[in-house]
Amino acid sequence: MKRRLLLFDIDGTLLLCGPRVHTWICAALSETFGREAESVGYAYSGKTDDRIFRELAMRAGVAREVVERGLPEVRRRYLEALEAGLEAEEMTLLPGVHSLLERLADRKGVTLALLTGNWEPAARTRLARFDLNRYFPFGAFSEGQVDRSDLVPVALERAEAAVGHRFEPSEVLIIGDSPLDVLCAKAHGIPCLAVATGHATAEELATAGADRVCHNLQACETLLGDTWIA
Repeated sequence: MKRRLLLFDIDGTLLLCGPRVHTWICAALSETFGREAESVGYAYSGKTDDRIFRELAMRAGVAREVVERGLPEVRRRYLEALEAGLEAEEMTLLPGVHSLLERLADRKGVTLALLTGNWEPAARTRLARFDLNRYFPFGAFSEGQVDRSDLVPVALERAEAAVGHRFEPSEVLIIGDSPLDVLCAKAHGIPCLAVATGHATAEELATAGADRVCHNLQACETLLGDTWIA
């Protein structure tokens, strides 16, 4: 039996959270460090939470050593605000997500997991709003990793522990919406399917080196459901 591991990004790939998340990020930073944090013009896409919060804090003039000491408090404030304020009515579930995940979850030999720059509680909060956690029993999350590519070994190790199979790069597919998702996959010799549902255009994703680019997950359901995992 063929084995396949599909590693999904969340924001911009499965769903959109809306701009309020950026407000909570800046508020957590401002309240913790006493400096006004501002994210106008900042590129979030594809970055880990550990990188985002560090960069925005230092952008506001907070010294690196102070950022490191304050990060646990920033994390606490942000996660509390996200859990209390994030509502499905203000979010967008992207086209084809439920039907694709349902179809893939029924396929023998296919393992679904996450590869996301979110801290795990933030990831789970997002997915819970659309009952998507049930498709992803494990994954790799931002847990001290600043660079997205550092998440891949974590995902592969957890996949092996979960299913008892050591996945080769050719058996893995990373699915994301940003050039950083693509570069992360390429750094480990893993194929990447990119969807143009985030901030990057299809042309930008192709230029970054994505193996396939689709308009959205609904448009690539046949590719994922039949061609790639056949």
